[in-house]
Amino acid sequence: MKTALFFAALLLAPMTLPTFQDVTVKAKVPFKNAASHTSQKYLPETMGGGVAVFDYNNDGHLDLFFVNGASLEDPMPVDKLPDKSDPRYWDRLYRNNGDRTFTDVTEAAGVRGRYYGMGVAVGDYDNDGNTDLYVTGLGGNVLYRNKGDGTFADVTGRTGTTGGGWSSSAAFADLDKDGTLDIVVVRYLEWDFKTSIWCGDQSKAERSYCHPDHFKPILHLVYRNRGDGTFEDVSKSSGIGSAAGKGLGVSIDDFDRDGWPDVAIANDSFPQQLFRNKRNGSFEEIGLQTGIAFDDQGRSFAGMGIAFGDYDNDGWPDLFINALSYQKYALFRNRNGSFEYVSGASGVGRISFLHSGWGTGFIDYDNDGWKDLFVGQGHSMDTIARTQPALRYAEPLALMRNVQGKFEDVTGRSGEPFRSAWSARGVAFGDWNGDGFLDIVVNSVNQRALLLENSGGNRNHWLLVNTIGTVTNRDGVGTKLRLVLPDGMEQHGTVRTTMGYLSSSDKRVHFGLGAHRSAKLLEILWPSGITQRLENVQADQLLAVQEPLARPRK
Repeated sequence: MKTALFFAALLLAPMTLPTFQDVTVKAKVPFKNAASHTSQKYLPETMGGGVAVFDYNNDGHLDLFFVNGASLEDPMPVDKLPDKSDPRYWDRLYRNNGDRTFTDVTEAAGVRGRYYGMGVAVGDYDNDGNTDLYVTGLGGNVLYRNKGDGTFADVTGRTGTTGGGWSSSAAFADLDKDGTLDIVVVRYLEWDFKTSIWCGDQSKAERSYCHPDHFKPILHLVYRNRGDGTFEDVSKSSGIGSAAGKGLGVSIDDFDRDGWPDVAIANDSFPQQLFRNKRNGSFEEIGLQTGIAFDDQGRSFAGMGIAFGDYDNDGWPDLFINALSYQKYALFRNRNGSFEYVSGASGVGRISFLHSGWGTGFIDYDNDGWKDLFVGQGHSMDTIARTQPALRYAEPLALMRNVQGKFEDVTGRSGEPFRSAWSARGVAFGDWNGDGFLDIVVNSVNQRALLLENSGGNRNHWLLVNTIGTVTNRDGVGTKLRLVLPDGMEQHGTVRTTMGYLSSSDKRVHFGLGAHRSAKLLEILWPSGITQRLENVQADQLLAVQEPLARPRK
């Protein structure tokens, strides 16, 4: 009887889950986002900055790059650009020292930045083995070529990638499968300091940030890599630059499994967009036809962060788009190339109803083989509590644990940093301490950086796969991976960097193996069409896999 009671107690006891520790001070990362708030309530002040996790110097350790704002006058002269000369407003690059600390190398690397910064994309556009940076902003963008000696060169002008207007997120992807990475640039609104208007309660002289409905949508940009170090603006001919939006986030995956990358864009209070690759250099927008344009009530919502990921392990990439409070975050389950809104059935809607989300991603934080959801949260209106007392501008971070396709809120069980309030915006992921459990970095509006180190502790096993292309597409961006465990369970992943909102994560594909000490099969489908199969792959390792041979891309 006592034995039966003992095992019953074990079954009822709460599962030990990893928690996160705030190691920002210990890691020596003193970055603070400088939004340059003014009484004018200029809209960029509340939109925040992105962050990237990547290995810029090829030493095997993940480094950090933060995008920052710029100095704004109050009011801002319409013929003047935001000033980034003060070090408080510099973008910042921190080199990983390999001992869980970082060193600020911004000046030496030459990446202080220009413009009022927004987002960052990472990728090796010239296939020289060094990861380059593309930084977006209000008024223009900057392409930094990684010279391989610890420094970067601003090659924006000669590559033809300056852009313009208000650029938000960007992504490197080989859209035409020619072996070189192209650039997709998402733009937000037709907005500048000339078009800024007075929003808020004029009777009380209380100004607030304007709703995007006050401004016109804008066309997105696409730059095709010519393979000679320059890019061609194919925005219009690609079709992506022919469908206006109010874009904030972008995610790229092969949603219909035809072998070609497709582009999904999160739009703010505007129909969400999905561009299907027609395999001839052009795309068609099919958000409405595939079911992602609106929520289950046929309403648009404030799409900000967006992420592809196969949360139900069926081999079809699903789509997550977060939103503002009272709208519910949108989880779309991929049903053989069309999408079903499952926020209610999955538990995501109930968990997110009172919250506002930005940076996000599917991550298996507990290494159990099921992709969980992390969301950096905070309302866009810093005065929201005055009109809606149930809401807050600064909010706790959110972590939703995937329990075989259903999500439970484990925010309160995830550590002290999840109980603090943040105006989180950009979020990126990567295992920077090498223990096999994914860590998180957050860039919050007018707040310090937040480095969340995953404690692990549940003894689950893992595998981290680094793909290396042969000659072209050195990062292997777009490569599809299928992992089969000894019990037959499958997981699927895609090599990419851009994820969530304004940010880029480690390109290495992470798998949680649970109690398994090996994987039965790792199948790798390269963009070239080559399929590679590895059997009996041991767990708990960083596995570097090189494309076995080079042949013309299809």
